[in-house]
Amino acid sequence: MYQALYRKYRPKTFSEVVGQQHITDTLQRQVADGQVGHAYLFTGTRGTGKTTCARILAKAVNCQHPIDGAPCNQCAACRGIDDGSLLDVTELDAASNGSVNDARSLREEAVYPPAVLQKRVYITDEVHMLSRDAFNALLKIMEEPPAHLLFILATTEIQKVPATILSRCQRFNFKRILPHDMEQQLLKVAKAEAIDLTPDGADLLARMANGALRDALSLLDQCRAAGAVVDGRSVLDTLGLAGTQTVQLMRLLLARQGRRFGAAGPAVPGRQGCGRAAGRAQRLCAGYDRSGRRTGGGAAPAGRPV
Repeated sequence: MYQALYRKYRPKTFSEVVGQQHITDTLQRQVADGQVGHAYLFTGTRGTGKTTCARILAKAVNCQHPIDGAPCNQCAACRGIDDGSLLDVTELDAASNGSVNDARSLREEAVYPPAVLQKRVYITDEVHMLSRDAFNALLKIMEEPPAHLLFILATTEIQKVPATILSRCQRFNFKRILPHDMEQQLLKVAKAEAIDLTPDGADLLARMANGALRDALSLLDQCRAAGAVVDGRSVLDTLGLAGTQTVQLMRLLLARQGRRFGAAGPAVPGRQGCGRAAGRAQRLCAGYDRSGRRTGGGAAPAGRPV
């Protein structure tokens, strides 16, 4: 059965996480030194590794043979967490389990020690979707949790999480992944999958992902079926960005050093008549100067909707 690239190549240890070394190094040191907290809050835009790091941390604190604070991925605990067969690590989606009754059930269950592992871990995704009463129901157990309990909360909208919850957690801010880092990861995955991905194609995919590696891998998955070679031109064709109103943009994105446009540079197509493609086009232009060279831009500022 075919598995999507972003699932197949999801990191299994801290060193494999792309672009979040400031977080993974800290978490790994805490595990190695035996200074793991009781509650963590991971915040950042989609596709930056919040849930992935939560799973790795859950493995690290329960690993039977940790390697300098990182999970070995070979012991029964690591394998059981990876395949979801151990109920001591529970992943919850707050969007569908956000009522006060759900929170009370979790609170009553959490006091019991784990059946197999060293720690009982609750990973709650999109925690901002919990109701106000549900947050209040969790306050007490998060303030004075049993020694065997670990909460890992993840959210894309930190402003919706009550201050009473924030003050009880160690907060880690996940940043958007830089295009260069995503480009290198895309080329690495393409090599492993025997996909003929060119550097300009990887560059374009990385910038279109807007800081989310999961999106970049999903776009690569989509483009691999379009032809033998995944280059900049085929990416634009596959994703519907190569229409008549984006011809000039295509020339800009595919231009390399040594190619020069006129003094005014190519015009960026307007939004009228281009629909969603124009929005992508204008964001992509932010990463190139008028001569076609890459600049440091290309990803929207944090907090701006895509």
